[in-house]
Amino acid sequence: MSEEFLMKTPDSVASDPEAIEFTRMWWSRGEPVMSVKPAFDDPRTYGQMLAYAAKHMAHGYAVRHGMDEKQAYSKILAGISDVLQSPGVETVTEEGAQ
Repeated sequence: MSEEFLMKTPDSVASDPEAIEFTRMWWSRGEPVMSVKPAFDDPRTYGQMLAYAAKHMAHGYAVRHGMDEKQAYSKILAGISDVLQSPGVETVTEEGAQ
């Protein structure tokens, strides 16, 4: 993987013994790949975390690509809607993954 795409764990997380990693995502071979852990008792919490991620990503597009943050957020939400309405989304489990 290119150094450009490596991400570091924030210091505030690394120093928190109660921090929980619950999702890792990659774009690999033309499709999304992820490792997920249902770490919360209420699935709604996971949805809330995805909403936070969408807001933060929109800000990232504004900073890194000069996009209008509200437009970036709208496009992210449109992408989510596209996938949710798609009939072909399938969960595939790789051997050895749990």
